[in-house]
Amino acid sequence: MLIGKQSWIFQSKPAIIATGVSGGPFEREGLLPEAFDILHDDLWMEEPSYEQAHRLLIEEAVEVALKKANLTNDDIQFIIAGDLINQITPTSFAARTLGIPYFGIFGACSTSMEGLALSAFIVNNKGANYIVTGAASHNAAAERQFRYPTEYGGQKPPTAQWTVTGAGFAIVSHSTPNQTEFPKITCATIGKVVDLGISDPFNMGGAMAPAAVDTIKTHLKDTGRKITDYDLIVTGDLGKIGYSVALDLLHGDGLNIPEEKFKDCGLLLYRDDQPVQAGASGAASSATVIYGHLLKQMKAGVYKKILCVATGALLSPLTVQQKETIPCIAHAVSIEMDS
Repeated sequence: MLIGKQSWIFQSKPAIIATGVSGGPFEREGLLPEAFDILHDDLWMEEPSYEQAHRLLIEEAVEVALKKANLTNDDIQFIIAGDLINQITPTSFAARTLGIPYFGIFGACSTSMEGLALSAFIVNNKGANYIVTGAASHNAAAERQFRYPTEYGGQKPPTAQWTVTGAGFAIVSHSTPNQTEFPKITCATIGKVVDLGISDPFNMGGAMAPAAVDTIKTHLKDTGRKITDYDLIVTGDLGKIGYSVALDLLHGDGLNIPEEKFKDCGLLLYRDDQPVQAGASGAASSATVIYGHLLKQMKAGVYKKILCVATGALLSPLTVQQKETIPCIAHAVSIEMDS
């Protein structure tokens, strides 16, 4: 059901019945290795190219989720997913392998929550029994497309972020009143494109922060909820710069959210002594942290209600070369555990 201008309420509260999360060697050394079901020792993953390794991450994450849910590919009506590579080929090629009817979407690093919102909408309206949704990125594949090629070895500025190598996928299904063990999707707010004129591709956190704040404010206005209704509001990959900007913007608008209740996936994944500059980035940033770490914390009783606000910079190598500014977006999904 539509509520307000750009939000949906899901009366049936679709459930996240299983997740699968895969990652690479840098993620193994980070703060959340236990969040991953599969971790690889190198970026190649015994594949002939980084893009094919990227595809493998997706296939593995989906297969893990299916196994946990005791389902097969034939049980799934749709897969809704995307990545950062041109024409989202790693995801499309993974969908070819999986043989599941496929919606390919691109929201850059906001793709994980875009897919989750669409999945919940379809399941809520009885358009499917099971949907697999998620997002993925690969450091070496994305870095040579959006930033300096890794082979070049160029020095990055402090505002730059490290693209996560990983994939996070969830299975969304109908829920029943007695299913208290599964996190439920209760509402979502679809973001609009926000562009405040930043053109530096090495400061995407700063560029995305206004979009995150706009979506959070719209979510609260549309739903009538308050900051205090949530145990945690987590953004996708703002990093150090974007997180600080977003916090200042929220406080400037009178939304005085305490720092312990406002986190960023890009700051949760890696250690401070890892060379990630301003933090993690990539479509897998929010997908791996939310599906691999935060949902486990919800099931353990740490959080009851989380607003997940995945952020995305909608640029391309061509737009950077043409000196365009960076349009950004954020999609918010409320995930809750039954009391």
